[in-house]
Amino acid sequence: MKIGEIAKRTGLKIETVRFYEAEGLIGTPSRSGGNYRVYDEIQLNRLSFVKRSRDLGFTLDQVRALLRLTDDPDGSCAEACAIATRHIEVIDRKLADFTALRAEIIQWSGKCTAGIVAECKVIDALSHAT
Repeated sequence: MKIGEIAKRTGLKIETVRFYEAEGLIGTPSRSGGNYRVYDEIQLNRLSFVKRSRDLGFTLDQVRALLRLTDDPDGSCAEACAIATRHIEVIDRKLADFTALRAEIIQWSGKCTAGIVAECKVIDALSHAT
């Protein structure tokens, strides 16, 4: 399949497919007689894996490591579990940060009297960062 089709099937932009190719995540596609990139099912599956991983917040380095593990189906999944565990820790920190941020914004908006902007507590709080 050509780049437009693989992009459509994976939900990626053409530029993103090229980027992942340049990063070595999917391998170099063959070329048609007209010098178009031609992708196969293996590259489609790898791109789908990369997209799903990135959608879940895994870094490119983590995706590379996970892809490397998929290349050895008889290998131990301990490294994959370790990558996932570290990622969960990052997610937990972000959730805590978002929870604190939410509470702060609720506090500002609760003080807002919906008067004029010059007296707006939300604008005031954002203007005086600590």
